[in-house]
Amino acid sequence: MRYDITIVGGGIVGLATALKIKQENPKLTVVVLEKEGSVAAHQTGHNSGVIHSGIYYKPGSLKARNCTEGYRQLLDFCDMEGIHYELCGKVIVATREEERPILQNIYQRGLENGLHGLEKIGVDELREIEPHVAGIEGIRVPQTGIIDYKAVAEAYEKRFQALGGEMRLNTKVTGIKEFSGYSVVSTNQNEVETTLVVNCAGLYSDKVARLTEKKLGLKIVPFRGEYYKLKEERKHLVKHLIYPVPDPNFPFLGVHFTRMVDGAVEAGPNAVLAYAREGYTKSKVNLGEFVESLAWPGFQKVAWKYWKTGLGELHRSYSKSAFTKALQRLIPEITEDDLIPGGAGVRAQACDRKGGLIDDFLILENDHAVNVCNAPSPAATSSLAIGTTVSEKVLARFA
Repeated sequence: MRYDITIVGGGIVGLATALKIKQENPKLTVVVLEKEGSVAAHQTGHNSGVIHSGIYYKPGSLKARNCTEGYRQLLDFCDMEGIHYELCGKVIVATREEERPILQNIYQRGLENGLHGLEKIGVDELREIEPHVAGIEGIRVPQTGIIDYKAVAEAYEKRFQALGGEMRLNTKVTGIKEFSGYSVVSTNQNEVETTLVVNCAGLYSDKVARLTEKKLGLKIVPFRGEYYKLKEERKHLVKHLIYPVPDPNFPFLGVHFTRMVDGAVEAGPNAVLAYAREGYTKSKVNLGEFVESLAWPGFQKVAWKYWKTGLGELHRSYSKSAFTKALQRLIPEITEDDLIPGGAGVRAQACDRKGGLIDDFLILENDHAVNVCNAPSPAATSSLAIGTTVSEKVLARFA
């Protein structure tokens, strides 16, 4: 069968894009190809489950616009579908004097991004909200929440199929051949003929993009984020979500405390180079993929620039005491005995050849494809808005 649109990747962004296309033009034939036996098996399914407010992102950027709009659409969708979520709020905490200007900049960004109810708080107010936190100043962000993104993705899938969309699981894309006006997508199952390819392949988005974009100047570098969980009897130490002031030069938020919808409390993550694109544990090694990351000129420049930060993250990966020490900056009462092993996720971080860790969402187009080449956090929160952004590009081809 020939399809109008073939979407590669059954994560939350691919499914949101598929859903938006079918909602806007039900007559278009759309198929989603997913290499695993179920949707949301990788970045989405290993997500920490935070509904992000949009406070961190540069005003006017794709992240800022899509996060604030996606936030609204996500809550509306969950209300309609009966998906449980909780807007528990979070605090961003400065623990050192030199963090105050960065905290003020984050607060200003939140205001510019349209967030209402933000509060700059001092020590006394901080202690009222989070009695066990050590900080000199903070921001209370009421919009932040918690959710199960795998459940959201499965609801997208169900709605997409109800509109006549087709899912093909256990279907891995192996090649794309371009012809005049259409493409043939080769998979481990069979070939799919399609007018347009939409690449939402997450951790493999660069590899899929190179099948239609020969001069792609970026590579996905996988960073694993590892978590501990608080023991049951110590969960009372965390009332909301507790974040440090992030390093403005590093695209990660630092170790923090996250309440989960199942009642657990996570502590983490660190950020270390994964030994495989789907390397959720230290023992998962794909030598070819690991060497690819190390050999990429852009990663080498990143490693040289952030070598001290990187060594610290690696040390925390292998040392529970070092991980605990990082957490104690926020909650001094935390001890090693309070922490039990948790899960891990892998962030698909696009890195250009010059050593730039691409900060914003990145969508590239050519005659045969629309490639979502960089969609890390807050992509899950933003998924329906990203789906709208991509679907508008797609639907313009079929006007």
